[in-house]
Amino acid sequence: MKRTIVWFRKDFRLHDNPALWEAAKEGIVIPVFIWSEEEKREYAESEASSWWLYHSVATLEKGLQAHGLKLFIKSGDEFDALVELMEETDAEAVYFNDRYEPAERSEGMRITAQLESIGKEVQIFHGQLLFNPELVNKLGEPYKVFTSFWKRCMQEEVARPLPVPVGMKGIEQEIETLALDSLCVLDKNPWHQKFDKYWKPGEQAAIEQWEQFSDDGMFYYGAERDLISSGTSSMLSPYIAAGNISVKAMWHSARSIYEEVQGTSVQSIDTFLKQLVWREFAYHQLIHFPDITRIPLRKQFLEFPWQGTAEQLMKWKRGQTGYPLVDAGMRELWETGVMHNRVRMVTASFLVKHLLIPWSEGYNWFKHTLLDFDTANNAMGWQWVTGCGIDAAPYFRIFNPFLQSEKFDPDGEYIRKWVPELSGLQVPYIHRPWVAPTSVLEDAGIQMGVTYPSPIVDHAAARKRALEALQQVKGK
Repeated sequence: MKRTIVWFRKDFRLHDNPALWEAAKEGIVIPVFIWSEEEKREYAESEASSWWLYHSVATLEKGLQAHGLKLFIKSGDEFDALVELMEETDAEAVYFNDRYEPAERSEGMRITAQLESIGKEVQIFHGQLLFNPELVNKLGEPYKVFTSFWKRCMQEEVARPLPVPVGMKGIEQEIETLALDSLCVLDKNPWHQKFDKYWKPGEQAAIEQWEQFSDDGMFYYGAERDLISSGTSSMLSPYIAAGNISVKAMWHSARSIYEEVQGTSVQSIDTFLKQLVWREFAYHQLIHFPDITRIPLRKQFLEFPWQGTAEQLMKWKRGQTGYPLVDAGMRELWETGVMHNRVRMVTASFLVKHLLIPWSEGYNWFKHTLLDFDTANNAMGWQWVTGCGIDAAPYFRIFNPFLQSEKFDPDGEYIRKWVPELSGLQVPYIHRPWVAPTSVLEDAGIQMGVTYPSPIVDHAAARKRALEALQQVKGK
């Protein structure tokens, strides 16, 4: 029977895994995960998602064992590791699903060329996105407006998700493999051990989370997803980022529900589907503009007069800005590895527009702390908020943290949870504690500038300064 190596690369699942499906259909499956220098570099600056990676590989290993397959774990150069495993197992081919980050895609192409040069069969599959990642408009150019991209995508078919292969066959001989713990994927003294309290990575947990969301939260998603304490967030983003769950499976499941409901539920499901396509749009940008992680797409922003300080950046990271909603978001991120999407926009806007700190600093911090870190989504989000990307929010759109807090956390529940030193304040003072009467602050046990920081910038002055900075590059 044909022996095929299936190389797992951020697609840690058995369902809807095209490389695995094809290999299983054709014969014996030899699964492998390679902790290469490229992987080490990728995760070195992404400590939170390295925690998720470790547990995703661990759960994949158990899932394969349940189907009678052994996951081989290798380290070192990916080409060398694959060739070694092919020689050890008499494998005839290597199958893997493509990745679209510039370095990882380039690495996949290098490995393919090297294997083919020595007469080995290689097949690459598209398993991580809904649509062709290289869609172009009628002029042969990349889409630069989401609405147009969405309309085009609605004309495309989404392939049906593949089931978990039944009756998979593995090799029986003993082959040397590494223990996952020997790879040092996790730090010896990790700050992220606390994630165990909030998350359970892996394919089965992803499916359970999807079932819970699609049974309830998805029906209110459109109306309530911006309400920070509503509980309607899908909580699926880390699973999607690690490939624990198929976006095609979610798409078809949501579409089936869509056809059965009426009223506001239709709009809510449509809103969720658009979020999946926003992810596609992010990868569309990354593929056509691979420098998006480093360079603003609107080149005049290369000359933007950033003025923020290292001290302000540190206060932003630690949730000590004196703006309750911003601080709550940054503390939630540090504690849980995620942040509500509405709050992500507010905290990002605050960094680049209130503090005039380069968006790249925020990109790097989110890369370090997000469990759901995704190169394309992160880059698009930061460039969107900054106003320097395609189809971006205009720079003069500056989120008012107080109004955002009052509108989307009206009772202050989110702030009380993550900024407990303000928990004794009631509305409206919890949104702007420095305007509270002295007696109110004393009753709540708050001393501004001591138990809770005073605002590090004045909102009105910061907004004026940001607009003046924009004028310096506008039109260039």
